[in-house]
Order: sequence, then structure tokens, then C-alpha cells
Amino acid sequence: MRVQDLMTRQVHSCRPNDTLEQAAQLMWNFDCGCIPVCTGNGASRVLGMITDRDICMSALFQGKALKDLHVSDAMSKSVETCRSSDSLAAVEKIMQKARIRRLPVLDEEDSVVGMISLADLAREAAHERTRHGKEITNTEVVDSLAAICVPAKQSLAA
Repeated sequence: MRVQDLMTRQVHSCRPNDTLEQAAQLMWNFDCGCIPVCTGNGASRVLGMITDRDICMSALFQGKALKDLHVSDAMSKSVETCRSSDSLAAVEKIMQKARIRRLPVLDEEDSVVGMISLADLAREAAHERTRHGKEITNTEVVDSLAAICVPAKQSLAA
């Protein structure tokens, strides 16, 4: 099984110059906690990622309203990605190493074509529970979640 078999294909994104209010509204409207920040030139190249937590922390620490802050003020500029042809095991390794729960999926032109999440992997593991020749197991998902959830101070000390 490959990423393309599990990924969410309808991806909502924002641009660096959008306000945090606009990004938060997208997350609310489409029930997601993270969206890619992309170029606005039609190619949808990923420049960063923004989470609902990024939005909250930016507003808190800058003491401004969401409408007065831009996505570029809060987004993560370091972005891990994968390809639709990647294996689920490869995606899990990327998530574990980077301690992230979601990855943008890119095509050959580096445009966003989907998103894959740890939740997608967990649903697949649950679905495969009764099958032989499993692509992903509950144990692998738990191991990935445990690696992602190591507190930052603990991972730095390790």
C-alpha cells in the first residue's frame, strides 16, 4: 500500500500573506488542525505549515488580534513532505523522526496533491486488524505516536 491509497486528496491551503484569522477560519470550516502554506501562483508549492496551535501561540505572544497577524508570522518554515508513491513505512519514519503528525503529499512537480496523517495510518491499522499480510500494525502506529509525543526537553536530553 502506498500513500496515494490513504491520503486526503482535497487539501485546503493558505498563503503567507493571509491573516491568521483567514487560516483559522479555513481550519474551522474544513475541520482540520493543520494546513500547508503554499505559493499563490497556481503551482501550490509548499512554503511552510501552520497549525491551530501556531495560530494561538502567535496571537498570545504578540498580543494582537488574528486579523492583524499574517500566516508568515506563525508558520513553520521547515517542512517535511512525502510523495504519493511512498510506502506507509517510509511515511511513519518521517513522522517519527520529525515528531509530526501530518505530511503534505507532493507530486513530481512538487505541488501539493494531498495530506497524510497519523490518523490515516491508525484507521488503516484498525481496518487491517483481521487481515494477513498487514501493511501497518497497531503496534507500529503506537510506536509512531509515542515517538512523536516525546516532550521536547526529553528528546533533547536523549
